[in-house]
Amino acid sequence: MEDGIEQTEEDLDKYTWATVDFKAWPKTSRLFREIIVTEKIDGTNSHILITPINKKYQDPNMLTYFYGPDASTWGVFAGSRSKFITPGKTTDNYGFAQWVVNNIEDVKKLGPGHHYGEWWGNGIQRNYGLKEKRFSLFNVTRWCLHNEEPREIQSEWATEKKYQDKLPPSIGLVPILYRGNFSTVQVELELRCLRDCGSKAAPGFYNPEGIVVYHTQSLHSYKVLIENDDKPKSNAS
Repeated sequence: MEDGIEQTEEDLDKYTWATVDFKAWPKTSRLFREIIVTEKIDGTNSHILITPINKKYQDPNMLTYFYGPDASTWGVFAGSRSKFITPGKTTDNYGFAQWVVNNIEDVKKLGPGHHYGEWWGNGIQRNYGLKEKRFSLFNVTRWCLHNEEPREIQSEWATEKKYQDKLPPSIGLVPILYRGNFSTVQVELELRCLRDCGSKAAPGFYNPEGIVVYHTQSLHSYKVLIENDDKPKSNAS
């Protein structure tokens, strides 16, 4: 009935009916599962994208391209938190895009996908007492440093063992402070140790920012700052 007038089947046929998708409530993750606590480095969020491309239609944001073993063409992009960047005084982000170009042979070894991390060091935020800038990836589950022994990680197949991939020498990782079952006591302990002992990413630097807690079952990350953690980001110094 519309405006008090009863509608016939012929009237209803005039409407275009849309299918409504059902959206189920997601499964709730269990809190007391493994967490990975890493140092939160105070730099600038950056990432590298390696993706298949059609060489005939090159994106102006693409830094370079290379050929895969099967003659496929792969494009390399650099990004800040919010956009793609390219080398140049007004188009780069603290020189990260230029660094990607300069280290392309190591960058190519990361393989396809988005590779997120922190670009930090000299001239960026806390500086950390460094004379150079560094790129440290966030994904400590997949990767290990070039001089470390890969550890076994979860595999898609129960009968198959899977190990971490080694990073090339020019690319780092955020330092792991704790890996184990969720515990607020442990989180507070790691934060206190970082405050008292200084940065693990840059030993000898005693003003680190805080920690990141990655919950492996929910696949979410949470940060805890040493100072002003109770304030909104806009008010925190």
